[in-house]
Amino acid sequence: MAGAMLSLGVLACAATLVVGGCGVGAAATFSQRLAGAADAAALAAADTASGAAAGVPCARAAEIAATMGATLTRCDLDELVATVTVSAVFARVSASASARAGPAPG
Repeated sequence: MAGAMLSLGVLACAATLVVGGCGVGAAATFSQRLAGAADAAALAAADTASGAAAGVPCARAAEIAATMGATLTRCDLDELVATVTVSAVFARVSASASARAGPAPG
């Protein structure tokens, strides 16, 4: 009987660790997707600012961010360098990511 209780305890602990690990993995995946959305939005804004793409830089960045499931919360242009911040909600927690894009220095 004691062996059965020990087995049940080990199984419960393992199940708890698996569920917790899945939550951590999902949060890490979300974080990387949000960073990718920020990168893509910054590149779109920088391309538009340089004339490589048509449109308004920050409007284009907002469009790209929305396509990727995020909201553009900040967009700054310094000549051809675009700095953007996007945000999204994961498990009722708001998260944000920033990215910068533009021509290479020098």
